[in-house]
Amino acid sequence: MISLPGAEPAHELACSRAGCGAAASWAIRWRNPKIHAADRRKHWLACDDHREYLVEFLRARSFPVEVLPASELEGAA
Repeated sequence: MISLPGAEPAHELACSRAGCGAAASWAIRWRNPKIHAADRRKHWLACDDHREYLVEFLRARSFPVEVLPASELEGAA
């Protein structure tokens, strides 16, 4: 990553799993249909080790889930 003088350092995308903080490779888009409109999506980030854990956590609650590379998120670092 490149930092310009006087600019804040670039931040890596970090895994959303509690206590992890590893670099995220995956973006997990999801929504809770009971409280979110169909066009609203929330995002979690996941490293390779926690991707399946986070996806299964959401699917167990019957939330719609989509997984894509983290680099495809708008504004990704």
